[in-house]
Order: sequence, then C-alpha cells, then structure tokens
Amino acid sequence: MRSVGLRLREMRRRRDLGQRELAIRSGIAHSTISLIERNKISPSIDTLRAMVDSLGTTLTAFFMDLDGFAARSPFYTQDDLVEIGQFNRISYKMIGDGFPNRQLLMLHEIYAPGSDTGEAISHPAQEAGFVLSGEIEVTVGLETKILRAGDGYYFDSRVAHRFRNVSSGPSEIISAVTPPSY
Repeated sequence: MRSVGLRLREMRRRRDLGQRELAIRSGIAHSTISLIERNKISPSIDTLRAMVDSLGTTLTAFFMDLDGFAARSPFYTQDDLVEIGQFNRISYKMIGDGFPNRQLLMLHEIYAPGSDTGEAISHPAQEAGFVLSGEIEVTVGLETKILRAGDGYYFDSRVAHRFRNVSSGPSEIISAVTPPSY
C-alpha cells in the first residue's frame, strides 16, 4: 500500500503547490505537512480532510487510489465469505473482504426462525435486496410489508428500518448497502 504522505505530496505537486501554499489553504502548519509527506507522522482524520479538501478532492477519492483492486480475484466461493456479524440469530456474510475502499457492501443474510433485527435503525445509505427464501417482514418508516422469495426492497436507510423473519424456517436475503455504513 502506498503511503498517505507520498500520495499527498504527489497530489500537491501535481497541482503545482508548495507546502506553504497548501498550509495557508488548509490551515495546517507547513511543518506538519512536511512531516506528513515524509511519513514522520500520521495525520488525524480532520487534518487529512483539511488537506485533501484544499487539494480539491475528497477523502473517499484520496483513499481510492492508495490501494488498488487489481491484485485481488473478483471471484468468491461460499468459504470466502466473511462473517461480519451474528446477532439476534441473524448471520451477515460479506462478499469481497479486503477491499479497504469499498463503496458497496454486499451481504448474504440468513435469518433463523423468529429472528429480528430489533429496534428500527437508521444510517446514511441506501439499501436494496432480494428475498431468496422464507418470509421477511420489512418495516421502513411507517410502512410494513411481508416479502417472500423473489420479492425485493430498495429504500433510503436514513429512514428507520427493521427486518423480522416471520416464516417457520430460515429466511435468506441477498442485500447491498451503499455507501457501506451498516
């Protein structure tokens, strides 16, 4: 992985900016910028954000270029899926482990009979999914619907939502969350 300091220096030079000019634009001391670019210190998130904002980009774009996707295989077997959470008898397995700058979270969700995500939650994202098997009661805001195999959903995750398995057996969902704020 290329270093944060080297990437910042490349971006600054490409814009034909000196460290002092970047310091004035970002409000970060030029000595701090020098130390960061030489990998002597690591910037805080706030410092890094101020610098990349001053360079006309975003943190997401900055990190996208640090560690590319090329070295990873685009294919995953069932055994490659990583369990990222298991609570309330619900299993969440993620596709694509190892992508530090992911913009999409793809999940295989398995709900045990009677399992429930609990109190409705909200987070800044969009969610979509398909029920593969069983029956899932999905509540988004004030709307509730029971979805069966082949049915799907798409909603703004800032609206409080909840999932509950209402079938007598396990239920499965394939879902996606972007950005990955789950």
